[in-house]
Amino acid sequence: MKLKTLIKNQSLKTKWMLTTGLTILISYAAICVIIFIALHTWLLAKEEENALRTVDDMTTFFSSQGVAVTIQDLQDQTGLMKAVLNQDQTVRLYQLDGTEILQINNTSPAAKLNMSFSSPDETLVHEATLDGAKAFVMHRIVQIGPRQYILQLVHPLLSFRSMMGYILTTMLIMGIGAVILAAAISYYASTVMIKPLRQLRNSMKAVKERGFESKVDFAYDSKDEIGDLLRLYKSMLHELEISFNRQQQFVSDASHELRTPVQSIEGHLSMMKRWGKEDPEVLEESLDTTLEEVARMKNIMEELLQLARKEAIAENISADTEEIVRQVANDLTFLYQSVQFDLHVIGQKRLAAISEEALSQIVRNLYENSIRYNENDPHIQTTIHYDDHNIFLEISDNGTGIPEEHLPYIFDRFYRVDHARVHVEGSTGLGLSITKSLLKKYGGEIEVHSKIGKGTVFLVRLDLKM
Repeated sequence: MKLKTLIKNQSLKTKWMLTTGLTILISYAAICVIIFIALHTWLLAKEEENALRTVDDMTTFFSSQGVAVTIQDLQDQTGLMKAVLNQDQTVRLYQLDGTEILQINNTSPAAKLNMSFSSPDETLVHEATLDGAKAFVMHRIVQIGPRQYILQLVHPLLSFRSMMGYILTTMLIMGIGAVILAAAISYYASTVMIKPLRQLRNSMKAVKERGFESKVDFAYDSKDEIGDLLRLYKSMLHELEISFNRQQQFVSDASHELRTPVQSIEGHLSMMKRWGKEDPEVLEESLDTTLEEVARMKNIMEELLQLARKEAIAENISADTEEIVRQVANDLTFLYQSVQFDLHVIGQKRLAAISEEALSQIVRNLYENSIRYNENDPHIQTTIHYDDHNIFLEISDNGTGIPEEHLPYIFDRFYRVDHARVHVEGSTGLGLSITKSLLKKYGGEIEVHSKIGKGTVFLVRLDLKM
């Protein structure tokens, strides 16, 4: 449990290095064990094969000496027989009663004589430990002249043991080198891969401490999982910043714009308290003004909430531009009977890629702007132009016009053109700001052109529904 806790509390780089090192070490050890066992078996079989070949050569040599050969003759030929043996091998010749009569190349002590032959041609093979060293011991019955003898071959495994020790040492050295190399590569790779994660951590820490003022910039731009994570984080941070700014803007706008009607309501309530009980006209006037200011506050709050709200765009939305323009015009004609609306259509009807509610609000805001800022009987001309990729909506009026210096600011919140800040009845100063916000949400655009005394033209571009 302590080891598990210790590993758990290590850094990701350390865990990576330990995991990589242990994986390579275990894999290498398993491969080495398999190779070592295979080599051990193969080389041991080769040693046994060499020993049997020597026994065969000695048997052939004895058989070739003829029937008249004597032990003395064989002793005289020990030099020739040594040439048949390997340097470490020892051959002893025994009578059937176990008496040793000949020894060739005395490099190993004699082994216990094995007489358990099941047939005259059998070769008995076993491993024995002689003076602390492993060796193959082989026994075979050989025919020398008219008599039979027992041939004993002692084949030491010193070279085999030395070879296996060398192989094991080499594997250990290579294993240590492989682990060190793997650790170095793992350290470098983990450093490279952990770097963007550290940047992500530092960025989160900076945002926590300093807010959205801290700049988020990652040098890592690979198309892998870490790159996707960083891009997702930047996108989420951007969305959070927008939401935070909306919230801040909402609080600022609300406190800014609601201050005036609240003060007005407070003043009229004070007036009613002081004189309203005695003067019915003052009471009636104050109540009417208070109700107007409350209605204005309600409109301001609704429009502020609409600006602050961020809703996902639904799929498969579409709107019939002509139908919505006609519907909004009919609604406003009922409210403003002096207004004249004209509609011209160019091209074949196509649907716009925008919700009906959003398009209706856009058209209504532009129409109401043309009606409010007009000293004449309002005459509003609307032209809908369809092409292969867009729908253009042009709304022109015969109003007072907008001074050129105010044009860059008319889409700002609470900006009113009537000498920059004069209150227009029913206006909150948010209509055009909402219009631009809705168009931006659905990929549209809006432009404005105006001349004092001649009127204003709004040009709206909408995407086609594909």
